[in-house]
Amino acid sequence: MEKLARKFKALSEGTRLRIMALLGHGELCVCDLMAVLDLPQSTVSRHLASLRHAGLVKGERRGKWMYYRLVETGDSLTRDLLTLLAHHLPGLEAMQKDHEALIAYLKRKDGRTCA
Repeated sequence: MEKLARKFKALSEGTRLRIMALLGHGELCVCDLMAVLDLPQSTVSRHLASLRHAGLVKGERRGKWMYYRLVETGDSLTRDLLTLLAHHLPGLEAMQKDHEALIAYLKRKDGRTCA
């Protein structure tokens, strides 16, 4: 029951839903999320920690930065939640704006790694 509550609690916050939608486009560095969401590193990392503890995202350290992606495997609830989010989040206006901001940011970044 606690795992179930942790998943829903992690998804009950708008910034975390925005992060989930952005990660739906593929792996991103914390610095990428900071730039698109216009939030400080501590805030982004706190939200990512909640999503990681809920088993929704995975992180990998590369140098001084962490890179996150949606989990690829998991229990049936996690798979169902990720499918549901992938279906509904892209249609929301805020998520469309985040997607446009991500595309513009990645063009400016032009393959460079985080500093």
